[in-house]
Amino acid sequence: MKYITRYLEDSIIEIHRTFKVLYVGGPRQVGKTTTLRKLAKKLGVNYITLDDRIIRELALRDPHLFLEQYPSPLFIDEVQYAPGLFSEIKVRVDASDQCGRYWLTGSEQFAMMKNIRESLAGRVGILTLLGFSHAEIKGVKKIVTPFLNPKQILLRKKGDSINDIFTEIHRGSFPGLYQLNSPQTEIFYNSYIQTYLERDIAQLFHVAKLANFEIFLQLCAARTGQILNMSDLARDAGISLHAASEWLSILESSRQIYLLRPYYTNIPKRLVKMPKLYFLDTGLAAYLTRWNSPPSLQSGAMKGAFFETFVIIQIIKSYLYRGIEPPLFYVRDKDGHEIDLIIQREQKLFPIEIKCSANISTDDLVPIRFWRQAGLSLGQGSIICAVDKVSVFDKDTRLIPCHAIT
Repeated sequence: MKYITRYLEDSIIEIHRTFKVLYVGGPRQVGKTTTLRKLAKKLGVNYITLDDRIIRELALRDPHLFLEQYPSPLFIDEVQYAPGLFSEIKVRVDASDQCGRYWLTGSEQFAMMKNIRESLAGRVGILTLLGFSHAEIKGVKKIVTPFLNPKQILLRKKGDSINDIFTEIHRGSFPGLYQLNSPQTEIFYNSYIQTYLERDIAQLFHVAKLANFEIFLQLCAARTGQILNMSDLARDAGISLHAASEWLSILESSRQIYLLRPYYTNIPKRLVKMPKLYFLDTGLAAYLTRWNSPPSLQSGAMKGAFFETFVIIQIIKSYLYRGIEPPLFYVRDKDGHEIDLIIQREQKLFPIEIKCSANISTDDLVPIRFWRQAGLSLGQGSIICAVDKVSVFDKDTRLIPCHAIT
């Protein structure tokens, strides 16, 4: 299998050179170990995994002896299985000014971040890896800055048709699906969900009713690209509002979903304050909502929601893979005037509308124009859609093909 270069590699090397500890989080099977092992070999960092039962038992029983046995610079994979290592690592890095001493990864974000905050604050550089971005899959050269406006877009000579995009949306972004002998998507995702439920959820979060949680997962997938109404979600799942909130937090902390928060403004409008929910892998969401093929998804009732989810995911990755937390919001008032996405950068707000169409009209600009007139200070606007190339729509707006996000 040909190795696909990850955009995050530059940020990993930078953290290695400037922090004593590197932590790379993210869901299972997104390529954390593969990427880090490649770079560890290049940079002379030793590797050990706590998936090995004997090694894990030593790390649990005697963290001090474990770190004596496996000296730094050391890459510890699946470190969440031995939380006692964090305090011992703290002692060792505090006794030295050397950077790049420990690399840590884990698939379970919630307890990991708690341990990092308590033990390694100020000593650790934190990065997140998700599945392949569209640009990574296509081998597009990485540019320095994350996605913001058309001036920073590096276009390929030939873009992708909307059929190609929906084939990718349906497949998803897990590296295992891009191998030469990759499994069928249904087999892959069935195995992935069972591993996620049985290892991350049952063992680490102590959720007793896994069948109920799987139903909850399916209901969340059916809401991708939509404003989240927690009361409706809890009712449909047959659980309490408290349980729904707790389980949603689990999905967010384990990087299965992304909650796009509303932008708050002093403009006197009655604003919607609920987040929008996006699944962070469209292939997993398609599997959970039983869309069995790209054509059925492309012609189905959730076409727009999946296209919007795909675009949002690419923009999220554009920031995460440069070591930047995505500065993303949306805005909507009680009368339904909504801008799909706002990027806040350099004290400016850049509005983005997302349309699964190549036929864009002035009607598609109504939300952005409404909020400009309402007093929201907006910069250059964009409509990300199914056009072939970047073009000027009006003096404030550009049309951007969805495949142009890097």
